[in-house]
Amino acid sequence: QVQLVESGGGLVQAGGSLRLSCAASGRTFSIYRMGWFRQAPGKEREFVAAITWSTGSTSYAESVKGRFTILRDNTANTAYLQMNSLKPDDTAVYYCAAGSQWFYSASYPTNYDYWGQGTQVTVSS
Repeated sequence: QVQLVESGGGLVQAGGSLRLSCAASGRTFSIYRMGWFRQAPGKEREFVAAITWSTGSTSYAESVKGRFTILRDNTANTAYLQMNSLKPDDTAVYYCAAGSQWFYSASYPTNYDYWGQGTQVTVSS
């Protein structure tokens, strides 16, 4: 089992920045990929970004490319989501997820085995 704990959410004005953290514990050696997803009220959970744990290879949703950066610190077993130039449309609960198997696509929630509890990000206009 892998446990994930997110932190760093909050309220920010449009154009501002936030950095989310996701600390992993437990069987962290089994992690292949970590991802960030978000879910706004009344909407489905959507992919934001992902990083392959061993190589650092990244992928992003089109809506956040150039504004968000996913990072990882292997020694601390922590993934980060640096969010810049935030927009009101970025308002959502942000979840981190960990997957232990390789799948071609990093963007499907079903390809992840473990999930954090979520952290609220609110961007005011």
